Amino acid sequence: MFVLAMLMACNRPDDALVETRHGTSQIEQVPEPAVPEAPRRVEGPSLALSAIDSLMWRQPDSALTLLLPYFDTCCRDALNASLNVPHGNSMETHAMRLYNGHYAHLLLSELLYKNDYKQTNRRDLQKAVCYFDSLCCRDVARRVSTDPTIAFFTARAHYINGVGYYERDSLVEACKEYLKVLEVMENHFEKKDLVGTKAKFMAYTYNRLGDLFSEQYILDPAIDCYRCSYDYSVISPISSYSVSIALYRIGKQHDMKGDKDSADYYYSRALANMPDSTNLYYKDIVCTKTLLSYQLTHQAEASLKRLKQMALLADDDDERLTRYLLIGGIFFEENLYDSALLYLEPVFENKENQLLQIRVANYLRIIHDSLGNKEKSNECMNYLALNNEIGAENSALVSQLSNLYKMYMSQKQEKEAGIKREAAIEKTLGIIIPIAFVLALLILVMAKLRSKKLLRQQQEEAERKLGEAEQQHRMEQAALSGRLKKSNEEVRELKGQIKRLDELEAAPKQAESFTEEPICRLILERVKNGQFLSQIDCNIYKDNALSKEQIVSLREAADLHFGLFTLRLAKAYPQLTQNDLDYCCLYLLGLSDADVSALMQKAYPTVSQRSRKIKAILGNDSPLPLTLRSIANN
Repeated sequence: MFVLAMLMACNRPDDALVETRHGTSQIEQVPEPAVPEAPRRVEGPSLALSAIDSLMWRQPDSALTLLLPYFDTCCRDALNASLNVPHGNSMETHAMRLYNGHYAHLLLSELLYKNDYKQTNRRDLQKAVCYFDSLCCRDVARRVSTDPTIAFFTARAHYINGVGYYERDSLVEACKEYLKVLEVMENHFEKKDLVGTKAKFMAYTYNRLGDLFSEQYILDPAIDCYRCSYDYSVISPISSYSVSIALYRIGKQHDMKGDKDSADYYYSRALANMPDSTNLYYKDIVCTKTLLSYQLTHQAEASLKRLKQMALLADDDDERLTRYLLIGGIFFEENLYDSALLYLEPVFENKENQLLQIRVANYLRIIHDSLGNKEKSNECMNYLALNNEIGAENSALVSQLSNLYKMYMSQKQEKEAGIKREAAIEKTLGIIIPIAFVLALLILVMAKLRSKKLLRQQQEEAERKLGEAEQQHRMEQAALSGRLKKSNEEVRELKGQIKRLDELEAAPKQAESFTEEPICRLILERVKNGQFLSQIDCNIYKDNALSKEQIVSLREAADLHFGLFTLRLAKAYPQLTQNDLDYCCLYLLGLSDADVSALMQKAYPTVSQRSRKIKAILGNDSPLPLTLRSIANN
């Protein structure tokens, strides 16, 4: 109970992000407006509105000043467009006037929010939401890609509409709008495209969802949202404090869950990323971390001293009372009730935060009951009893919000699973098709070799029969003439030479072993003659460098003798590059790094680093020649 009270007191909006929640008021719910069908063709936003939009992300006050005088014209154009009234001599089309009218209302609502004003154009904003939604739906129905600008406008419209619901305490509707923002952005943008303004916008959205879940103690979804906010803040920081704030918020959720080690880890990272030590968030983190230290070590004196110092540095009453809550809580835990009263009673007297009052009232009830002050104890009990209904309402709200987030995550996971399945199928086809091609090529080569072998056998048989006939003829002729005999011997010798040449030419190209291949013998001869040294500049050995054709021949020899060695290696270890495979073929010959450096004309440190990389990929610390020979023979 004590920890939750402290955390709720520290759960302020992020002033550094211009993400402030306006004062809530009981305003009648605005009904969803009807919007005319979106035009078939939209050229794009006006240059003036685009310029104001760009300025809004850096200077929202200046952007609002520029928009207001322009806004009357936008409203008139939008009205004329909806009534199909000609707009004088304007060159804008009916579609453009309607488009820019809704765009202007979207900008107005965003700028009112960023300048901390109430949303005065809610009905027109909701028309803009329906309008931009209709553009996206139309593109989906036509099976065309939505214009990224329209998709971004649609997401922004839902975001600011969610802000309007939140200001009216319609938290479920606000949550639906924020989740709709994520759905639109994830459906229309790749992760790599979410940078710059879009990354900041995603961080804003996840911050608001995280705050909404955290306020209702829905902690796991809150942690997920704050982690996503942190990721996008790293990509495009909203402010110099945004990364640290995101880490702090993650730590707070772990603290509220009771995961103290994780909380301390994120608090420490938040402090390490803080650019200065004078801002409110830095002081909040220090106080929260101090409280956590007390809970872990129970060293009250040091913790109280630190918190009292921070109370003296408070810039306003709200900050000072927040520090008093922490100090009073430690005194309460130490059973020093008189000291606890000095700090807790001023907090209870502050009527701004009802939930905080409930926490303090519970402390005061226990303290007054222990001190025998029944009157004040009963007063606190009555206060708690009057506010019990809030707990019941919160329970129903928590259930609704949790179900919304679960549905969103379920749909997101199904979509991601579908994308992974498609990617896996594409990857499988990418592997199977080349393998099938190689197998077909091998079958073709083997069939051709078999055909050549049969032809060679037929030729040898024919030559054998011819030789026998010739021999018989020579024997007959030798009896008639010695000169004919001599001539026949010369002919036989000549034909024998021709036969040997034919056999040599028809012999298979493959050597008996890998090292007997011509390219391998060439490389080993160069290594033997060169006596390459690692300490000598590889340029000295440039005459021994291998050409691209020789490297290709080496790969072909390795594939021929070791069953497609390089293809098997690339499939088993996809991290290996084509150059890595060439180096592997050299190491397969038993070469050293110095030999490879000379032959490849690469500096020895570069070759040594590559050999360590290949070892790491293969996951074997043995010498590369042994490892690769084992793989080749497998």
